[in-house]
Amino acid sequence: MAKAKPVSEYNRKRNFDITAEPRDEPRRAKGKAGALRFVIQKHDARRLHYDFRLELGGTLKSWAVPKGPSLDPQDKRLAVHVEDHPLSYASFEGQIPEGQYGAGDVIVWDQGIWQPHGDPAAAYRDGKLKFSLIGEKLSGDWTLVRTNLKGSGDKEQWLLIKERDEVARPADEYDIVQAQPASVLSGAEVGQPSAARPAPQSSARKQPGKVRRTTLPSQLAPQLATLVDQPPGGDWLYEIKFDGYRILARIADGEVRLFTRNGHDWTARLPRQAKELAALRLADSWLDGEVVVLNDEGLPDFQALQNAFELGRSLDILYYLFDAPFLNGEDLREQPVEERRAALKKALGGKKHPLLRYSDAFTAKHRDIIESACAMALEGVIGKRAGSTYVSRRSADWIKLKCRLRQEFVIVGYSQPQGSRSGFGALLLAVNDGDGLRYAGRVGTGFSETSLKQLHGQLQRLARDDSPLAEKLGGQAARGVNWVEPLLVGEVEFAEWTREGIVRQAAFVGLRSDKPASEIVRESPRPAAKPKVARGASKGGKVVVAGVPISHPERVIDAGSGYRKEDLARFYQGIADWLLPQLDNRPVSIVRVPDGVGGEQFFQKHAERLAIPNIKHLDAKLDPGHARLMEIDTLKALVGAVQMGTIELHTWNATTDSIEKPDRFILDLDPDPKLPWKSMLEATQLCLTVLDELGLAAYLKTSGGKGMHIIVPLARHADWDTVKAFAKALSQFMQQQLPERFTATMGPKNRIGKIFIDYLRNSRGASTVAAYSVRARPGLPVSVPIARDELPSLRSAAQWTVDNLQERLDGLQGDPWQGYANRQRITAAMWKRLGTKAP
Repeated sequence: MAKAKPVSEYNRKRNFDITAEPRDEPRRAKGKAGALRFVIQKHDARRLHYDFRLELGGTLKSWAVPKGPSLDPQDKRLAVHVEDHPLSYASFEGQIPEGQYGAGDVIVWDQGIWQPHGDPAAAYRDGKLKFSLIGEKLSGDWTLVRTNLKGSGDKEQWLLIKERDEVARPADEYDIVQAQPASVLSGAEVGQPSAARPAPQSSARKQPGKVRRTTLPSQLAPQLATLVDQPPGGDWLYEIKFDGYRILARIADGEVRLFTRNGHDWTARLPRQAKELAALRLADSWLDGEVVVLNDEGLPDFQALQNAFELGRSLDILYYLFDAPFLNGEDLREQPVEERRAALKKALGGKKHPLLRYSDAFTAKHRDIIESACAMALEGVIGKRAGSTYVSRRSADWIKLKCRLRQEFVIVGYSQPQGSRSGFGALLLAVNDGDGLRYAGRVGTGFSETSLKQLHGQLQRLARDDSPLAEKLGGQAARGVNWVEPLLVGEVEFAEWTREGIVRQAAFVGLRSDKPASEIVRESPRPAAKPKVARGASKGGKVVVAGVPISHPERVIDAGSGYRKEDLARFYQGIADWLLPQLDNRPVSIVRVPDGVGGEQFFQKHAERLAIPNIKHLDAKLDPGHARLMEIDTLKALVGAVQMGTIELHTWNATTDSIEKPDRFILDLDPDPKLPWKSMLEATQLCLTVLDELGLAAYLKTSGGKGMHIIVPLARHADWDTVKAFAKALSQFMQQQLPERFTATMGPKNRIGKIFIDYLRNSRGASTVAAYSVRARPGLPVSVPIARDELPSLRSAAQWTVDNLQERLDGLQGDPWQGYANRQRITAAMWKRLGTKAP
C-alpha cells in the first residue's frame, strides 16, 4: 500500500474551507528553467510585518521581516524564517479571516524577479544568499544571512541587508516602506478600505451563476454606472436615480458598518439607519443603496440631505436599498441582478421600516423612460441590464440617463458679489485633465442666503494668492477673482458644454463631501450600447451591423467578460474612425477565433477560399505564388471580418502602392512574463533614448499583451532587407550595451529575466497587430497608441479593453501620434553609431 504524502506545514496551518489563500498542491515535474520570482507581502496580522518570499526549488522560501526592507546598508533587518509557501501564493491579496492562522489583511507590496549570485540552492543551504532584485519598488543587490541568534520556538533568525550600490539610500533620507505603503497590484493599503481594491476572492473561481458560501470581505467597491446619451434597446430594469449619497452596508456578527463609495466609514453619521439594519438580523452581508431626503413632493432633495447631515438629523434620512452583492453568508455577485434584488426584497420582508426602503424597479417603453423621469422633476434614471452580474467597477451593464447635464466640479475661486448680494457673486469651476485643473466656467445661481454665507466662510479659509489652474485664465474671466485651494467639490446642473469646454446655464446644487477633488473629471455621455441578444435567442438568428448580417450574434467570444460576437462587431463599428486609417492601403492578416478566446486560433494572411464579406482582394503580383493578399478599407469589410470569426487585425510595414519599400519599422519589446511592469517602462524609455540619439522620431502603442511596440516611421526609400538589418542592428546594440536587460535572440531560454527586442516583424510579409485592434486574449484587451508623456503613468500593456477604450477616446485632447509623418531615412551616420555598416 502506497504511503500517503505528509501534509505540508503550510496546509496543516490553514482551513481552506474558510480562508481564500491557495492550497499547496502536489508539484508537477520540474519543467524548463526560468526566471525566479520574488514577492513581498505586507501583512497586517497580530503585528504588522512584511513577508519576503523567494522562488527556489518549486516553492516560495519565506521570511517574516517585522520592519520591512530598508535601502540603508547600515540597517540589518531581522528576517524570521517561516514555512515554505506555494508559488500560487505570490499573487494572493485579500483578508485572512479571524480565527485563521495569520488572520488579517494582506497586500502585494512588491513583486518581480530575483537573480542569485552563484548557486542559490547551495547558498540557501549554507545560510548566506546574495542576490539582485528587479522589482516594482526594490532593486539592486541584497543579502540574506542566517545568524546564531535564538528566536521564539525553532524558527531560524536571518538578517536582510541592502548592499552598497547606486540605489542604496540612508534611512534618515528615505524610508521606502513609509514612502510607498500601497499594493503594486491594487493600490490598496492594509487596514484601509479602498474603492480601488477588489473584494478578496477564493483562488478557485466558481462557475458563473452559482451561489457560493464565502468569507465576507472587509471592503467592497461598488458597481458604478456609465453615463449614456439615450436609452438603449434591449431588456433593462430601470430605477429612480436618487439625488443623494451612495452608501454600502456591511453586516457581520450583528455589527453594521456604513461606508461611502470611497470607503469612508459613515456609521456614526447614520446611527438610526445602522440600528434598523441590525434589527433585520441578517448574517454576513453587503447591501448597496443610497441615502436621500425627500421634499414635500416626495422627490429627492440633495440640499435637504446636506442640511440633515450638518444638523445631525439622521431621522430625516431614508436609506434606499437596491442590491445585495452578499447576503446571509452567500456571494451573490455572479447571480443575475433580478435574483439579487428578489433576495434583497425578501430579506427586508413585508414589514415597513421607518428609515429603510426597497428601491422598486419600473418598466416602460425605453423611449419613454427619460421623458417620464424629467416630467417628474427627477435627476434621471438608472438602467440595469437584465441578467447582469455585480462587478466592483464602472460597467456598461449599469447606465445612467440624466434629465439635464449634471456633474461635480472642483471649486477654484469666486468673484465679488454685485448689488445687494452678500458673500460672493459666482463660483469658478474646474475639472481635472491630463495637465492639471482646467477652467470649466462659473455658476452664480442656485444659492440661498444661508448657503451663500456658509460657503463664503469656507472659501475664505481656503484663500490663496495664485491660480490653481494649469493654464492662466485671462481677460474678463480673471478680473476680480479670489482664488482658493482646490479642495471643495460642488455639484452643478447645466444645459450643455460649449465647444470651449465651458458650462452653460449652470445652477448650483450643493457641495459633495463624498468625492475627492482629485477624481473630478469631465463626464462625457457614451453612445448608448446596442442591445445584446437575449439569452436563449435562436442560434440561427441574425442581426445586421453596418449593413452586414451577423450570424450567431449570441455566440460568446470571451467567457470572462461575456462579450459576444455581435458586441465585437458593434465595438469595431464604434471605433472605425480610429481603426480604419491604420488598415487602409496595407495588406492585412487576420486572427480568426471561431470558438472564442481559449479556442483554436487561425492566422490567415491570404484570402484563399474564405469569403469575407466586402473584403478587398489585392493584386496577385504583390505576393507571387500565393493566393491574393487582403485589405480592409471600409467599415463593411471590417464588420465582415468579425462575421467570419476575426478578432485580431495585423498589418504589413508597407502600403500596397509601394510594397517593396517599408514606410516604418517596429520594435516589439517582449518581456519575460515574470518581470515587473516597471522593467518594461524602463526598457521602453531606454530604447526611446537611443532612437532620440540617432535622430529618429518614434511612437508608442501598447501591445494589448505583456509588452510595448515602438513604431519608427520611414520615408519609402530603403528596401525590406535594409530596414530589417537596421532593426536587427539596433536590437543587438541594446543587447551589447545592457546585456542584463535585453536580448536580441529569440526563444524563451534566451529571454529569462530579460526583454526580447523582436526585430523579426520587419521582414517582407511579416505583420504586427494594428493600432486599435482587439487581442484574442481573456478580457479582450486592445492595442492602443499612447503619447510619450503618458508612458510613466501606464499601468499595463493591457490597460485598455473593449470595455474602457471608448472612455479613453472620449477624453483625448488630441491624437497621441500627433506629428506622425513618413519622412525619415536611415543614414550612414546612424549605422556608424550602432557600430556596424549598412548591408
